[in-house]
Amino acid sequence: MTKHAKKSGHEEADLLRALLADVTPLPRPNKAQTGRPRPRPVPTQRLRDDRAVLADSLHPLAPWDSGFETGEELIFLRKGLPSDTLRKLRRGHWVIQDELDLHGLTSLETRPLLAEFLNYCVRRGLRCVRIIHGKGLRSKNREPVLKHKVANWLMRRDEILAFCQARATEGGSGAVVVLLKGGRMKDEG
Repeated sequence: MTKHAKKSGHEEADLLRALLADVTPLPRPNKAQTGRPRPRPVPTQRLRDDRAVLADSLHPLAPWDSGFETGEELIFLRKGLPSDTLRKLRRGHWVIQDELDLHGLTSLETRPLLAEFLNYCVRRGLRCVRIIHGKGLRSKNREPVLKHKVANWLMRRDEILAFCQARATEGGSGAVVVLLKGGRMKDEG
């Protein structure tokens, strides 16, 4: 700010005070201030997810890694990450924050939707998401076409740290749980 601008600012303030010299302020209302502090938000979905993970881990008939011995499950761990990252992802250590349902779509429709969804997740700072690719029951030869394409596309993205087949209660072999790089939420400007 220049000296001239400061001077004119002071002159304007003096002029305003002179103009308002004979104004009487309104009386304050005779009301009690009853504003109560707002309660903190309750993360109900996270609490439900945590309870479901606990119930799954305590159920004797469904261990956390059941159904992973077939050789058809999707598993990926970025090089350099500890192996327990994959174990934690399988066990539901991270809360699933969003999901994308692709089953029933063609691979031509799927790829741009997947890229758009992952970009959205990165912008929002999401860490764990589920991608439902389907089991391939309605595809030719009843084979899961999208399952393998989605896995290949995910492995090529730098922001993907790990992924694994979803637990039976989360879609089983028709879905994959993805762990994304952490980061701060960015403005969608």
